[in-house]
Amino acid sequence: MPASVALPLTDKVVLITGAARRIGAVLARALHGRGARVAIHYRGSADAARQLATELNGLRPDSALTFAADLGDLGAVAALPAAVIEAFGRLDVLVNNASTFYPTPVGEITAAQFDDLIGTNLRAPLFLAQAAAAELRLRHGLIINIADIHGLRPLKRHPVYSAAKAGLVMLTRALARELGPQVRVNAIAPGPVLWPAGGIDSELQKRIVARTALKRGGSPDDIARAVIFFATEAPFVTGEVLAIDGGRSLGGGL
Repeated sequence: MPASVALPLTDKVVLITGAARRIGAVLARALHGRGARVAIHYRGSADAARQLATELNGLRPDSALTFAADLGDLGAVAALPAAVIEAFGRLDVLVNNASTFYPTPVGEITAAQFDDLIGTNLRAPLFLAQAAAAELRLRHGLIINIADIHGLRPLKRHPVYSAAKAGLVMLTRALARELGPQVRVNAIAPGPVLWPAGGIDSELQKRIVARTALKRGGSPDDIARAVIFFATEAPFVTGEVLAIDGGRSLGGGL
């Protein structure tokens, strides 16, 4: 692209939760590559967050900063957008990516597990959106929630996680009504694009992939392309949930 042509997100500021590693880091690189300044949120991955910020700042000085916050602490959640605005001078896009994921078979569910899964996957996105709403309205901004196809079709042995992501899907639609017309709110529902950090049985992986229409897994880059679409190419789209799942949600459940 010629130097005289501005990148689509030039001067925009994007806050990505859980951005130090995995899908969050891929999203940070992709948005930064379109010109955005990136607020890299992390909880425990301080070294990875700093390394990512160093990488991005090496490509474009003063374009990335790190922000530590425990999204289980509502005080920290409320303070996070304000800290980003103070550091960068604005906030244009909020990407609610941070998530916890693990099985909770019925009969073994604890209150702590419920609070953790609902807190990270649903409560934190709601209160982050609330804290950022005034600034996003001012900037005619965007919220992107990283949901899950299992918020649309439940995953066996994961009722709490599935319910939390289903809540995030409805929250996306509700916020689109509440924050329009100034703010667009959309969600992405990934399928088999990146297996959980704790690992998943290889045979189960094969069964999941076999039930996609495309008969293959995806990659975090597929999620990044969807985020870029919402951020740069979809000014008349709000309240939508885009499944990036190779057709996994068409039928067949686990």
